[in-house]
Parts: sequence; C-alpha cells; structure tokens
Amino acid sequence: MDHSAHHTSTAHDHAAHQAHAGHAGHRMGGVTWGAAAKATLHCLTGCAIGEILGMVIGTALMWGNVQTMILAIALAFVFGYSFTLFAVRKAGLDWKSAIKVALAADTVSIAVMELVDNVIIALTPGAMDAHLSDALFWTALLGGFAVAFVITTPVNKWMIGRGKGHAVVHAYH
Repeated sequence: MDHSAHHTSTAHDHAAHQAHAGHAGHRMGGVTWGAAAKATLHCLTGCAIGEILGMVIGTALMWGNVQTMILAIALAFVFGYSFTLFAVRKAGLDWKSAIKVALAADTVSIAVMELVDNVIIALTPGAMDAHLSDALFWTALLGGFAVAFVITTPVNKWMIGRGKGHAVVHAYH
C-alpha cells in the first residue's frame, strides 16, 4: 500500500499551525502559570478600574455602603467585559459574537475576583466606613485585589486548560 500521497496532502501540513506557536501555553491541559496570571491580570485591570470608579462615585454622592458596593461591582463587570469586548471587536467580530466571547471569557474570573475582593473589604474592620482619603480604604481595597489575584489565577489556569474562560479569546488574536 502506497502512503506517499497521504503524507504530501495539506491536511497534515504542520507548517499551517506555526501561526499559533506563540499560544503554546494555551493548549488544552498545557496552560502555563504565566498565561493564567496574564489572563487574571487582564481581568483584574478592568475590575479594578470599575470598582475604584464605583467607590469614588458612591462616596462622592454620599451613598450608603450597600449602594456603593453594588455600583462598584456592576462597574467592575462592565469594565472587565469591555477590555475583552473591544479586543475581539478589533479582531473583526460582530457585536453579538463579541459579547458572547466576552461573557464566556470573563464571567467566572470577574465573579471570583469580585467575591474575594469584596469579602476582604467587608471583613476588614473599619474599611467599609473609611473615606477615600483614608489609608485604610486603599489598603483594604488594594489588599483585596492582591488576594483576589492569587485566588483567581489558579481558577483561570484550570479554566484555560479546559478550553474555557480566557482561552476562548485566543481564537481571535
């Protein structure tokens, strides 16, 4: 049996896969800690911008803790999703598809991050009543972000390794 025709077909041309060589850390099961940390940092950036903005707005409007926290969490999701949304739109996706990708890529990561961060703020004595000018406010907030990063990175590593979470974005790089 002659197998030479099979080996020369383009169906098995491994050179076609070279374009994705830089994404080796995002293969199913082979995700690196660096890739997971990068995905978490991407998510944390959007969350931090939204959450800080929400805290500033709620405090400036003299809202209560609950209303301010709800606004901060909502804005964390908005900004977290927007980073991915605009990146995949730039790659050519239509709005509907881009929204689906952003939701799939970031929902779990943002939710874990916000849960951890806000629990830390809520449990830090005096942090909920601290003002924007107080070191306690910023220490609790930034400390919460740091702990959230440490806890969310393994979650993202696990999800990316299974083709979920931030892994869905890499098809559009």
